[in-house]
Amino acid sequence: MNRRMVLNTLGYISVANAILMLLPTIVSIIYREACLWAFLITIGISLLMGLLLILLSRPGTKVIYAKEGFVIVSYAWLIMAGIGALPFVISGEIPSYVDAFFEMVSGFTTTGASILTDVEAMSKGLLFWRSFSHWIGGMGVLVFVMAIIPNISDRSIHILRAEMPGPEVGKLRPKAGDTAKILYLIYIVMTVVQIVLLLFGGMPLFESLVHTFGTAGTGGFGVKADSIASYSPYLQWVIAIFMIFFGVNFNLYYLILIRKIKSVFKSTELWAYLGIIIVSITLICINIYSMYDGFSETLRASVFQVASIISTTGYATTDFNLWPVLSKTVLLIIMIVGACAGSTAGGLKVSRAVILVKAVFREFKKMLHPRSVRVVKMEGKSVEENTLSSVTTYFAVYMMCVLMIFLCLGFEPFSIETNFSATLACFNNIGPGLGSVGPTSSYAQYSDFSKILLSIAMLLGRLEIYPLILGLNPVVWKKR
Repeated sequence: MNRRMVLNTLGYISVANAILMLLPTIVSIIYREACLWAFLITIGISLLMGLLLILLSRPGTKVIYAKEGFVIVSYAWLIMAGIGALPFVISGEIPSYVDAFFEMVSGFTTTGASILTDVEAMSKGLLFWRSFSHWIGGMGVLVFVMAIIPNISDRSIHILRAEMPGPEVGKLRPKAGDTAKILYLIYIVMTVVQIVLLLFGGMPLFESLVHTFGTAGTGGFGVKADSIASYSPYLQWVIAIFMIFFGVNFNLYYLILIRKIKSVFKSTELWAYLGIIIVSITLICINIYSMYDGFSETLRASVFQVASIISTTGYATTDFNLWPVLSKTVLLIIMIVGACAGSTAGGLKVSRAVILVKAVFREFKKMLHPRSVRVVKMEGKSVEENTLSSVTTYFAVYMMCVLMIFLCLGFEPFSIETNFSATLACFNNIGPGLGSVGPTSSYAQYSDFSKILLSIAMLLGRLEIYPLILGLNPVVWKKR
C-alpha cells in the first residue's frame, strides 16, 4: 500500500473541494446571504486539511495500483460529503449534522433524496451548492481531480475503474488523465448546451444552472417544492431529453466526436436502453391516459417520468405515487435497471441487465443441447467468462445488499412499499420512491440510524459496492 500517495491524493481532493466551494460562496455574495460565513469557514477548514495532507505526505513513488484506487475513491467521497455538509450545519439551515451529511451524500452520489421539507426557504447559496454537488459527483470526484492534476501516475486508470459505473472501464486515450479530460470536455459542452436551451425557454439563470447541474449529474435537486411541475412544457421537454442523453454511455459521444458513427449505431446497450424507454413510455401512456387531458399531456408526463427514473435523476412533473399499479410497477423495474454503463446515471446498468438475460438464455440452450458450445455476445464481441462471472456475482451481491438494507429499514414504522422503494431509490441513486418517500415527500421522517444506513446505500450504489467495502477494510492498509 502506497500510503503516502493515498494521503497526498486525498489532500488534493480536500483542496479541490475548497476551490469548488468558491462558486456557491460567490452566489451567496451576489444574493447577500448570511450563509456566506458558513462557506468561508468551511473553505478554510478544507484548505487547511488538504494542505497539511499534501505537505506531510509527499510520496516517494506516485504509482497507484488497484488497492490504492479503492482506498482513494472510498475516502475521497466520504471527505467530500463530510466537509460539504458543514455549511448547512454552520449556517443553521440544517442543524443536524446527520441530516446535512445525508443531504450531501445524496448530492455527491447524484441521488437527489432529500430531508428538506421546505426547499424554497433555503438560501440560494446552499441550494446552488447542493445542486453543484450533483455536477461534481456525476462524472466522479476523482475523474475531476485526475483531469486537473498533472502528476498522478498513468496507473490511475485504477481510480477510473474504481469510480466509474459499469461492468468495465477502459481508456479512451493511452493516459488515464487524458481520458478524464475528454470525459469532462464532453460533460461541460453538454452542460452548457442545456443551460442555453433553458435560458431560451425563459428560465432564470440561477434556476437554469441548478436544474442543469441536477440533469447533467442525474441527481434531481431542484429549487421548488413541486420539482419541475410548474415550468412550461418546453422546459419540461428540454430537461426530459437531456436526462435521456446523460444516461447514455459517454464513450459513444467520444465515438461521435471522432466520426465513428457506425460504431455508435451498433451499440447493443444503446438500443436496449432506448428500447426499454420506448416500451415503458408506451405502457404508461396507455395506463394513465384517462388521468390527463389529452394525448400530448399524457405523453409528456410519461416521457418525463420514464426519463427521470431510468436515468436515475429523480425530477418530477407529477405525483406518480397516484398512478395505477401497472405504471408504478414499470417505474420500479426501470428504477432497478437504470441507464447505461459509463454514464452519470445509477442503477444496475443496462449492459449488466443485457448480459444477465443473455446468460440465462444460454443456460436454457445448454440444458437442451448439453454438448453445444455457446458464447454470450455484447457489442458484437464475445463476453469473456471472467466478465460474465463478475456480472453475475455483482448481481448477487447487489441483491444481498438491497435485501439487508430493506431488512434494517423494517424497524421503521412505514409501509413495505415505502421502505422497499426507499432502499431501491437510494441504492440506485434515484431519490424519490413510492409511498411516504414519493416525489412530493422527503426522507425527513426516517430516524438518524436509517439516514446513515441510506447514506451508506447511496455510496454503495454510486461506487458499485466493491470500492467502498474494500477501501474501508483495514486489511487493505497493510503493506502486503
